[in-house]
Amino acid sequence: MTERDRLDLRGLLPPNVVSPDVQIERFMVDLKRLEVHARDGPSDPNALAMWRILNRLHDRNETMYYKVLIANIEEYAPIVYTPTVGLVCQNYSGLFRRPRGMYFSAQDRGEMMSMVYNWPAEQVDMIVVTDGSRILGLGDLGVQGIGIAIGKLDLYVAAAGINPQRVLPVMIDVGTNNKKLLEDPLYLGLQQHRLDGDDYLAVIDEFMEAVFTRWPNVIVQGTAGVAIAGLLGAVRAQGRPMIDFPRQRIVVAGAGRLACYLFL
Repeated sequence: MTERDRLDLRGLLPPNVVSPDVQIERFMVDLKRLEVHARDGPSDPNALAMWRILNRLHDRNETMYYKVLIANIEEYAPIVYTPTVGLVCQNYSGLFRRPRGMYFSAQDRGEMMSMVYNWPAEQVDMIVVTDGSRILGLGDLGVQGIGIAIGKLDLYVAAAGINPQRVLPVMIDVGTNNKKLLEDPLYLGLQQHRLDGDDYLAVIDEFMEAVFTRWPNVIVQGTAGVAIAGLLGAVRAQGRPMIDFPRQRIVVAGAGRLACYLFL
């Protein structure tokens, strides 16, 4: 019995059985055709079009998506993450086609402990969380900042070999102070000003309690934690004791907002 017979697909597909490699080749030909007509680098509208093609592949065939990304990581990392992901986040409500990840909002207070079980995966190893308040130096993008969490985890899967079924991008929507988004009828998030102070912390605390109740060993990533892990890992890779850490010379490429934050 063939695979098509087992899955009741006979007659629903063209007769030629196409191997995964040929499917990838077909996709790459389509993507390269777009690149031929590109005028500039990854920051121009062509990059956003490439992101949309890759995202559609992710929607319909996750295995092929990651295979393409792994085989072309140097070329497509700037498309699925920085710098293109900044443009994606700015336009996310208009680009939205299907949900990816989880959304916890200020309206979910009192419900997070139960709603965390709506995520279908029993095991989650890594969660990347954002509240959308500071996205790549672009400021407050509200719920549209979920694109950062999605793109970051895509790179972790492709470059670090993390199981894509065991990662979770999360958006914590506590509102936005972005006037344009507050007035945009297409905006997907809460159209209210951001919570702050104790109200904000109450949402974060409830989210953290819910996550660690369901997945006690999950890593919830923060930029500061990842930065210090990288620095300590660099000391270990040199074969030096951790006591040498204060004597390390640290260089950060660029003087962007994130680079400056790391030194504060």
